[in-house]
Amino acid sequence: MVASVDGTTVIDHRSTGLSSAVDQAVLAVLRSLADVVIVGAGTVRAERYGPPKKAGQRIGVVSRRGDIDPRLPLFTSGAGFLILPEDAPHVEVASVRAGVGELDLAGALGQLDVAVVQAEGGPRLNGALLEADLIDELNLTISPQLAGGDGPRLTSQAHAASRRMQLAHVMEDDSFLFTRYVRARA
Repeated sequence: MVASVDGTTVIDHRSTGLSSAVDQAVLAVLRSLADVVIVGAGTVRAERYGPPKKAGQRIGVVSRRGDIDPRLPLFTSGAGFLILPEDAPHVEVASVRAGVGELDLAGALGQLDVAVVQAEGGPRLNGALLEADLIDELNLTISPQLAGGDGPRLTSQAHAASRRMQLAHVMEDDSFLFTRYVRARA
């Protein structure tokens, strides 16, 4: 994830305006360590997600209704699948379903037989993960920009919550801060 120093996660509706070449390299390394990447449908559209570079890696697209174009290269490659509530409409691509009326993220992720799941946002997915208490680690790049505007925060539409995180690593490049937080032990 990337955020400006004043807290927005987007410039012109995309995160790329906050990023840097080093940030993209860090993301690529983190992505290469994951068995599955999950991402919100809006982020897939805005960031134009394609098939992963890592052979065998899957990308789960979280959606409430499954209204995504099945002809996107992400899905035609066989790497993409949808994560939906059980009562969402039928879709033409592979899907994992859990929850009725609302998506049960814990139930859906529990169906994946993998060791490492990386969530890449967007903010609504992050908020849902926070509400479901599913965030064990957060890799956050703090971009040295004041962006203003009313862009979303890192966790959007989540109820107020308090999950203590502990700083595990911090690195700096060209005033960008690359941080890694892990869940604090009780």
